[in-house]
Amino acid sequence: MATREIEADAPHDVRTALKRGLRCKCPSCGEGSVFKGYLKVRSSCEVCGLDLTPQRADDGPAYVVILIVGHLMGFSLPVMFEQMRDSPLMVACLLSAFAIILSLIMLPPVKAMFVAFQWAKGMNGFGRSQPAGVNQETRWTEGC
Repeated sequence: MATREIEADAPHDVRTALKRGLRCKCPSCGEGSVFKGYLKVRSSCEVCGLDLTPQRADDGPAYVVILIVGHLMGFSLPVMFEQMRDSPLMVACLLSAFAIILSLIMLPPVKAMFVAFQWAKGMNGFGRSQPAGVNQETRWTEGC
């Protein structure tokens, strides 16, 4: 039991955790999947049993994806418009489709990287032993 607490409180390598998050794998073992759907985070890793309920990715991944995709679209718009000056509707349709597809592809790995970063840094309850009687439901009702 003492080794489990020491292991839980030990610092984790952020780079390794982020690489595992990029692959949408468990930040601890790198084998189990973080998601049980498209963006629904599992309650625990099916391989190592890491509790993933403390994660608080919230809107962060969406903001990062919008920032990256928005910049790519902003830099692509003048180039595309110069190449396809005769058909601005085609430029709008192509860039819109590209933005939607790129956003849908990027969102799961970015969210998994947020979860992995929180785990590596011990944020939001990761890596700290919780007092008895405190679980996901009691934290939610208490507003924590």
